[in-house]
Amino acid sequence: MSSPATPRFLGIDLAWGDRNRTGLAAVDGTGRLVASTSVIDDDEIAGFVARHGVGTLVAAIDAPLVVPNETGRRPCEAEVTRLFGRYSAGTYPSNRGMPHFSPQPRGARLADRFGWSMDPDTVPEPRRPVCLEVYPHAAMVSLFDLPRVLPYKAKPGRDVPSLRAAFVTLLDHMEHGLAALRLDESTRWREVRRRVEGASRKSELRSVEDEVDAIVCAHLAWLWVADRKRLVVHGDFADGYIVTPHPSHQPPAD
Repeated sequence: MSSPATPRFLGIDLAWGDRNRTGLAAVDGTGRLVASTSVIDDDEIAGFVARHGVGTLVAAIDAPLVVPNETGRRPCEAEVTRLFGRYSAGTYPSNRGMPHFSPQPRGARLADRFGWSMDPDTVPEPRRPVCLEVYPHAAMVSLFDLPRVLPYKAKPGRDVPSLRAAFVTLLDHMEHGLAALRLDESTRWREVRRRVEGASRKSELRSVEDEVDAIVCAHLAWLWVADRKRLVVHGDFADGYIVTPHPSHQPPAD
C-alpha cells in the first residue's frame, strides 16, 4: 500500500448502472501504472481505492458527474460532440430523466463517499483530492492523433478478428504514445495484452475493455497535475463539464 505522502492518480471507467463492469487503474506521481483491474459494485471500487489510492490527488472518471438538466443533453456534451463527432467520438446524452442520474449520478455518489471535490476549479491537494469527468474516446483521438476512434469495442456487427486487430492497435498506441505509464514494466499489462492477442471470442475482449479505458483515464488524471496545459475543460461545474485533451492535438499558445 502506498504511504499518504505518495501521490496517486486514479482512472475509473465507471459503469452507469451497478450491474456492469467498471474498469479501475492507478498511476504514481511519475505517471507509471501501478495497478489495474475491473470490478462490479461500489464496495469493490472502494477496496481498490483503499489499496491503491492512498494519497490520491486526482481521479478521472469516465461517467457523468454533474447532471443538473432534466431533459436533453448537457451543453458540455453538445460541445464535445461538435469537436469530436467528426472522429466518431461524440458523447451520449445524459439528463435527470434517466434513472441512472436521478436522484444522483453514480460518479457523484462515489465522489461523496471518498471526499473528492467534483469542481474542476479546485486545486488538487493531499487533503483536498479532485475528481474529473473525462472521456477516453476523445482523449485517444487527440493523444494518438487518430483520424477516427479505433473500433475496438465489441459492438454488434464487428467480428472478432477486426476487433482484435483494432484492440492491438490501441495497445500499441498506448505503449508508444503514453511513455509515462511505462507499460512495459507492468506484469498486469502483459496479461491484458496476452488476453487481447489470443482472444477468439468477444467476451474475452470485453473482459479487459473497461480496464484499458481506465488506464487512459488514469493518465488523464496524472496530466491534470503534470501537464495541465494539454487539457481543456468543456463546460463548467454548474451545468456539467467534460475534460479532454485539446481537440487540435496541440496545447494553446501561451
